[in-house]
Amino acid sequence: MPSHSPAPAPDGRSTIRTILTPGAVLRLVLGWAAVGVLTLAAPLLAAPLPSPVLTLVLAAIVAVIVVAAGGVVHQAEALARRLGDPYGTLVLTLSIVVIEVALIAAVMLGPGEHAVIARDSVMAVSMIIMNLALGLCLLAGGLRHGSLAPHRVGTSAYLVMLTALAALTFALPATIGDGGSYAPGQALVIGGLTMAVYAFFLWRQVGAQAGEFQEVERPVGVAGTPDPAPGPDPAAPQQSARNRPALGEVLSVHRSELLGRAAVLIATVLPIVLLSHDMAGLLDDGLARLGAPVALGGVLIAAIVFTPESITAVRAALNGEMQRVVNLCHGALVSTLALTIPTVLVIGLATGTEVVLAESPKNLLLLGVTLAVAAISASAPRTTAVHGAVHLLLFGVYALMLFS
Repeated sequence: MPSHSPAPAPDGRSTIRTILTPGAVLRLVLGWAAVGVLTLAAPLLAAPLPSPVLTLVLAAIVAVIVVAAGGVVHQAEALARRLGDPYGTLVLTLSIVVIEVALIAAVMLGPGEHAVIARDSVMAVSMIIMNLALGLCLLAGGLRHGSLAPHRVGTSAYLVMLTALAALTFALPATIGDGGSYAPGQALVIGGLTMAVYAFFLWRQVGAQAGEFQEVERPVGVAGTPDPAPGPDPAAPQQSARNRPALGEVLSVHRSELLGRAAVLIATVLPIVLLSHDMAGLLDDGLARLGAPVALGGVLIAAIVFTPESITAVRAALNGEMQRVVNLCHGALVSTLALTIPTVLVIGLATGTEVVLAESPKNLLLLGVTLAVAAISASAPRTTAVHGAVHLLLFGVYALMLFS
C-alpha cells in the first residue's frame, strides 16, 4: 500500500512569490484603486449621468469585478488543488457564493424597488450552472473523452439537496406565503431549516462521505476512461482517498501557503463587495433606460459571479475530471440556494424589505425539467456529449423566455 511522507515545507520567500504573483498583485491594485476612484468620484456619480458616461462607468466597474472575481477563483482553485476534493472545491464554491450574496445585497439595499432581485438572480444562477455550464462541460468532455463517469452516490446527494431547496425557494412561497413572499415567522423557520440541513450535508461531505465526492477510479484502457490531459499534475485527480495525504498533514506542511492564499482571497473579495454597491444603482438606471426585462438584472449578476467558476468547470471536464465538474456545478447551486436565500431573508427582515421568491409557472416547469434531466444523466453509468447538448437546449429555451 503506498504511503506518504510529509513533503518539506517551502520557505517563506518562495511561498510569498508563489502566492503574490504579478497577476495577483495586479488584481489587488486594480480592485482597490477602483474603490478609491469611485469613492472620490461619488459626488459626480450622484446626479443622473448621460447615457454614454453611464455605459462607460458601468462597463469599467463590471470589468474590474470580473477581473477581481477571476483572482478570487485563482486563489480558491489553488487551495482546492492543495486540499483535494471535496474540501478544496468547497472553498472555491463558498468564495463565489460570498461574492453573489454581496452583489444581491447591494442591489436590494440600493435605491429603487428590488423585491424580486434575489429570485431572479438565483433562478439565473440555476440556469447558468445547471444548463449552460454543465452542458458545456458534458459536451466538451464527452467530445474529447467519449464519456465521463461521476460518482453516482455523491451526485445523487447533490440532486436530492437541489430538488428540496429549489422547492422551498421557488415553489413553496406561492402556496403558504403572501404575494410570493414568506411571512416573517415562515422566513425564520425556512431559513433555519435550510441552514441546518446544509450544515449536516457539509459535515457528511467532508467527513464520513468524503469519498463519494471524489473522482471515480477506473483502470486505464477501459472505455470512457479519460486520457491524461496536460496540466501541472494530471494524475492527481485520479488518486484515491487512500493515496492522498491526510488533510491534517496538508494543513501542517502547507500552513503558511494556505493562510497566505486565504488572506489574498479575502483581500480580493473586499473590493468586489464595495464596488457592487456602486454598480447596483448604475445597473438599475441603465436597465431602466434600455427598457430591458426586470429579470435581466439577475442574469447579469449571475453571469458576472459565475463566469470564472464556469471556466474552471469546463477545464476540469476537458481534463476528464467529471466529479470535479459535479462538485463545482451542483455544489455551487446547493451553496447558492442554502446560503444566499437565508441571507436574503434575514436582510429583508432586518431592513423591512420585501423579498419575493415565488417563481412563475413557466420557470418552475423549466427548473423541474432541468433537475429531471440532471438526475437521469447522473443515474447513467457514464455521461456523454448528448447529455450536454440537452442541457444547452434548455438554457436556450430559458434565454428565449427572458424576452417573451
